[in-house]
Amino acid sequence: MFNVVELFSGIGAQAKALSRLDGLEFKIIGTADWDIHAIIAYDLIHNGKQDLKKYEEYSKEQLLKILSKYTLSWDGKAPTSVIALRQHSVDVLRSLLCAINRTKNYVSITDIKASDLPKNIHLLTYSFPCQDLSIAGVWHGNMSGIDRKAHNRSGMLWEVERILKECEATGSKLPKFLLMENVSNILSSRHKNNFKEWQEYLRSIGYYNHVYCLNANDFGIPQIRKRAFMISVFTNHRKNREDFLKQYFEEHNLENQQYVSTLSLPKYKLAELLRTNYHIKKYATEADIAQMPDTPSREKIVEENDKILLHGKYLPFLKTITTKQDRNPNSGVIEYPFSHPHKLQYRYLTPRECFLLMGFDEKDYETLNTSFLYSAKGLPFFTASKLIKLAGNSIVVNVLEAIFRQILDIQQQLQTLPKQNTSFQFHKYKQRETIYTFR
Repeated sequence: MFNVVELFSGIGAQAKALSRLDGLEFKIIGTADWDIHAIIAYDLIHNGKQDLKKYEEYSKEQLLKILSKYTLSWDGKAPTSVIALRQHSVDVLRSLLCAINRTKNYVSITDIKASDLPKNIHLLTYSFPCQDLSIAGVWHGNMSGIDRKAHNRSGMLWEVERILKECEATGSKLPKFLLMENVSNILSSRHKNNFKEWQEYLRSIGYYNHVYCLNANDFGIPQIRKRAFMISVFTNHRKNREDFLKQYFEEHNLENQQYVSTLSLPKYKLAELLRTNYHIKKYATEADIAQMPDTPSREKIVEENDKILLHGKYLPFLKTITTKQDRNPNSGVIEYPFSHPHKLQYRYLTPRECFLLMGFDEKDYETLNTSFLYSAKGLPFFTASKLIKLAGNSIVVNVLEAIFRQILDIQQQLQTLPKQNTSFQFHKYKQRETIYTFR
């Protein structure tokens, strides 16, 4: 069994990618995310319909008392007070508590202690917030990045360090693998010293680090989305393992398009992922909602952004999907053949399309869109804007699949290496179906 803890878990792109690997038996033994929408979305996508019968015995006051123990957030930016929680419907509160329990969610990483974590973690993933690292963040004056003393959202990286240091101090077993994901700007000159400090700390406690900058478009998803990934493998400073890993990554370089082309990854065209068959009612309804208002600011968006679909012709790929489409710049706009009063004949990407372009299945979107969960004001809990935000904050599943196949292959080959610092025989990786075993 391959045991996984997802920190900053979002809607569970890691779990989704692992579920697609044939022959792998894995278990998510812990998650952590404080965003209320992400917590419930993760649970519904990966665990299915909730059975809330045992939560019906709790009154709203009892639910609030239990939930007040957690550091939760309504917007993913700031903590939510009990007063704010009280404004939610009792159905949302029941669903939230159920989701926390079913996903083994520690909620805020700031509240996690090493002693809280399971003992046998094979893989710990951490995709800490990017707002203070991204180029878009710089445009809005966020210059602090991952400075240790900045106390910002991207600085949550150092909470991971705190947890690992607590593991060291208590003699707890360190995870065999770590996987970091964030915007590629973490590799820039502005942030390189902080990132180097993080890498050096991991090396000091026995990890070998390999950094990738990968583009979703190279892994079958027609989206220009470059992200930094760092695979950290616990070697306990054994030279033969470090030598093996150095050679492995040289010969299995996911930044090398020629090598990636040998992996026979499925490739999708935009025409396959965009839902432009408006004869299907649900697609037409969603497109109508995404149609752009006829305002000067929206005309400017049309003028200054890519036309993803124009005169029946699709672009080969689109720009990065962010947490908001009604913005300038955005991922691009789609020509829309229907005229409506006070509307332009263009539309944004729909939430469904955003999910598909992040590598999720259509049924994952449907699960959330048909959850029949409503806020206290009677509005759908998962609004279109919330769904787009959840997708934009996630990771492209197809890229993670390729990374996890490498991690699992490394794990298998490391098991054949002697424990002492002796020479090793390197086995070149072949694309194959594998039954993964772990010990």
